[in-house]
Amino acid sequence: MNWTLAHHLLYLVVCVPVIVAVGRTLARNGQVFLTDVFSDPAVATATNRLLVVGFYLLNAGFVLLYLRAGDGVGTAEALVESLSLKVGVVLLVLGLLHVVNVKAFSAIRRRHVVDTQRTRAYETQLEAWAAAQHRTGTAGRG
Repeated sequence: MNWTLAHHLLYLVVCVPVIVAVGRTLARNGQVFLTDVFSDPAVATATNRLLVVGFYLLNAGFVLLYLRAGDGVGTAEALVESLSLKVGVVLLVLGLLHVVNVKAFSAIRRRHVVDTQRTRAYETQLEAWAAAQHRTGTAGRG
């Protein structure tokens, strides 16, 4: 086996389990978050699954496209250096995508909280108005 083939195999052996582990963590913790945001658990589960599939597709595509980047590897030293560079780039991209994901989820949750607070305030005002109308006896009169 030549060094380049060993490099490619080691790269995949390192990157694929990392992507799977991160994807599982995001799925598990994302489910809790999305259940809080969406009132319907089925919508939260479906959204979570779609996001996880997108995560896997994006990252697997990047890892596979990045496989051929760089020159051939002729020595063990070059293999280690190239492998550390490629895995480091993949980890940085994973981290960047995670930060973007967390910011997007935070914005979704913040919007949900604000909308819920506005709805509650509106309902409270409506109830107070209805109670005042009932007390004054004007409810139902045109």
